[in-house]
Amino acid sequence: MVPTYGRLLAAACALATTANAVVPIEVDGKDFVNSENGDRFQVLGVDYQPGGTSAVNNQTDPLSERDDCLRDAALMQQLGVNTIRIYNLSPTLNHDECVSIFNAAGIYMILDVNSPLYPGYIDRTAPWETYTRDYYTQVFGIIEAFKDYPNTLAFFAGNEVINEDSVEQVPQYMRAVQRDMKEYIANHLDRPIPVGYSAADIRPILEDTLNYFMCEDEDYPTSHSDFFGLNSYSWCGDATYETSGYDDLTDMVSDSTIPVFFSEYGCNEVQPRQFTEVQAIYGTEMTQSFSGGLVYEYTQEENDYGLVKLNDNGTITLLVDFENLQNQYAELDMDRISASNATQTSARPVTCSPDLIQNSTFSTNFTLPAKPPGVQRLIDDGYDEVNAGQLVDVESEDIPQTVYNHRGEEVTGVRLNVLASGQSNEPGNSTSGSGSGSSSDSDSDSDDGGNAAGILSVPFGLLTATLLAFFML
Repeated sequence: MVPTYGRLLAAACALATTANAVVPIEVDGKDFVNSENGDRFQVLGVDYQPGGTSAVNNQTDPLSERDDCLRDAALMQQLGVNTIRIYNLSPTLNHDECVSIFNAAGIYMILDVNSPLYPGYIDRTAPWETYTRDYYTQVFGIIEAFKDYPNTLAFFAGNEVINEDSVEQVPQYMRAVQRDMKEYIANHLDRPIPVGYSAADIRPILEDTLNYFMCEDEDYPTSHSDFFGLNSYSWCGDATYETSGYDDLTDMVSDSTIPVFFSEYGCNEVQPRQFTEVQAIYGTEMTQSFSGGLVYEYTQEENDYGLVKLNDNGTITLLVDFENLQNQYAELDMDRISASNATQTSARPVTCSPDLIQNSTFSTNFTLPAKPPGVQRLIDDGYDEVNAGQLVDVESEDIPQTVYNHRGEEVTGVRLNVLASGQSNEPGNSTSGSGSGSSSDSDSDSDDGGNAAGILSVPFGLLTATLLAFFML
């Protein structure tokens, strides 16, 4: 039977790539780098958890509602960010549309694998009670759900699990979680997505925390962090590099052997926030040691850290902090920040030893707990109750919501602009509207397919080969 033209075209289409994708990021020494050209990647990002922890459930999450993601990705393009961090996700939901939108916008994701919903967390007061096989249905579920998206930059194994209330054994359990995650990734992923830890800025134990997670142990070779995140709010108001203590932080991490970045920053003790620390974080002194940072946080919640406010009537207001951060990003020298071969250290990995720990309250025990019953089988066989996500086609489009600036003026022309394959977002990439009455250039919706995912292009040779293959059946 001779195949119809429709079947032939469908077959050809199946072989064609229709969704643009960012380039996966890798760890090289103490830097994040573009896996194709080796350019250094600095995190310019925001923490993204609309609704906060109180909104966490198994029905929706920040990456499950397409219209919300379209709105936020378009505004983040305008802001100039290239990375978002999401704290709480459900592995069983479909994230394809949202992740594809952020990917098309040139925005990467750093994902926390834990959840505040039982059994998805490690209890800092009794970690041995929650370190179970059931816990790993959340952890491995997140890895499975997001492993095939190219803009999945990294996974956080934990966030501030070590603090004043945690028991001494917690660091051992967190290294065990990293060990188990990295073994799972090695067995079931096509690329090595980095795994790390996000620490609270508790100065008496901060350096010990970094050393404990950074060092390498021959008995547990996969348990060390691939990177280290720091949640720090020490730069407040009209601070300086010295008065904020950023100089001390820079000295502390100057000899790190893994990437270190601010996983949260943006003190709100003085409002509105001016974000003058942006120039320091991405300045010549700190980029020797830090790989950028994530501003806390995108949406306005009860804690009053928001850049935007989601209004009850479905509109959105860009707060003055949004404009201030946008202006700070606009001043950055992105060519210098992303310069090739910018690795700043030749330091060798440090071997784990009790001598690395200075504070008597911090654990000096590097012996890790054994895997809970059933976990090794999950690591070997895979967790098949969660489907891996995949990119879908995305086109440039206007957002449906009404947007206002902090003066109450309507912002028009806010638009998701699909970037060219391999391109990440940065300040100045977007042509979305940024003020009252402004609009994007109509030409920004590319007609030639160069920047528009979803514009199908089937090379003549590919179509011909497919037709021949079918007629030879």
